[in-house]
Amino acid sequence: MAETRADSVRSMMGDVLAGRISRREMVKRSTAIDISAPVIASMMHTTTRKAMAAGDLEIFSWWTSVSESNALDALIADFAAGHPDVNVVNVVNTSVAGSASAQTVLLARLQAEDLPDSWLVHSGRELFNLYVDAAFCEPVTALYTSEGLTVAIPQALIDQVTVDGEQYAIPVGVHRGNTFWYNKDVMATAGVEVGETLSVEEFLAAAEKIKAAGMPALALGDKDAFVSPQTLENTLLGTLGADGYNGLWDGTTAWDSAEVAEAIEVFDTMLGYINEDHAALSWDGATSLVIEGKAGFNTMGDWAYGEVIAKSAQDKIGYVSHPGTESGFVLVVDCFTLPTGAPNVENATNWLKVCGSISGQEACNPLKGSIPARTDVDATKFNDYQKWSIENFSTASLVLSLAHGSAASPAFKQSMYDAVNAYVTDRDAAVLVSTLQDALAAEA
Repeated sequence: MAETRADSVRSMMGDVLAGRISRREMVKRSTAIDISAPVIASMMHTTTRKAMAAGDLEIFSWWTSVSESNALDALIADFAAGHPDVNVVNVVNTSVAGSASAQTVLLARLQAEDLPDSWLVHSGRELFNLYVDAAFCEPVTALYTSEGLTVAIPQALIDQVTVDGEQYAIPVGVHRGNTFWYNKDVMATAGVEVGETLSVEEFLAAAEKIKAAGMPALALGDKDAFVSPQTLENTLLGTLGADGYNGLWDGTTAWDSAEVAEAIEVFDTMLGYINEDHAALSWDGATSLVIEGKAGFNTMGDWAYGEVIAKSAQDKIGYVSHPGTESGFVLVVDCFTLPTGAPNVENATNWLKVCGSISGQEACNPLKGSIPARTDVDATKFNDYQKWSIENFSTASLVLSLAHGSAASPAFKQSMYDAVNAYVTDRDAAVLVSTLQDALAAEA
């Protein structure tokens, strides 16, 4: 039987772990089987790590911005307080920023049986299709019982990590993906007043005033592949409403409908107000434009507020729902897993207990801008934005994010990434719609 690419990776990783090949030889063999540079970097990490000691805990994530790093450090510190003898190996900075790139590295490691003790994952289809279906992670159902999570975490969130009655990840925080951030000084200079909600028409009127004041109305940083798809999904929610938006992923809303065409037209109009250097900026770079008063608005999940906190800019920044989406809450749920055959299963289990605990969630979420997955935390420990988000979470229609892997399969997500990012350049709505129709048909 011909050797598969996965077989080649496993063979090479065996040689790496046994010390039978040099780094130079590893790079040569990686190139021969078309392994990318990020994956090679991960393999080089393995040559230095080799077998993890029993007293280690290796965590893999893509939290690389200032606020994300602060939040993860706080979670690790909470773990360390109860487990001072465990050496925590944080693989966030030896990986690559951005969930899509980090997942490429992670999947190569999992296929090569080079397992971290836990990794970051989004709930829903990303968890199910990439990791549960491939048996890369084990159920953690027992922790839901022992740690009281079945009572503390809303059933709607538990459902997003459940397959055949078993839970496969611990939610550590809940982000709202459809928040619209703005600089108060820019609004004042442009003569714009932002109320408690913002309609599409109100945004477009404000955008004209901000443009006339000589700056971009909408900061975009689509160097990160998820940013433009997230902007479109928020615009779809604002036009279609929650039921129509959900219908995009189950086939009850047609991608070639008049309502979707209207949303794409709004998206196209919004792109007319973005910064010229959008392709060179990551999501946090675009958020910084708003914080620094160099752009008016930024549509981004509330991890952006973590950047606001990190830069002590709370007084400068206001927030409202993405135009038209005040009755919807786009869920982006951060979770951690228990790998099948975790190198240090006891440490990994204790890590997951901390991720699901009151103390862990109270330590992490205030710094990251998210709200706890638990409903029994001390609300006084959270800022005004998070209190607003918690209220929205309890009253708005909850919908899943496609841009962050929850609403549809990884294959459909990639098709949307490709189609929407191409649209930002070519502005061909017909190609955008036909590509997504074809992708949805392939799902059936």
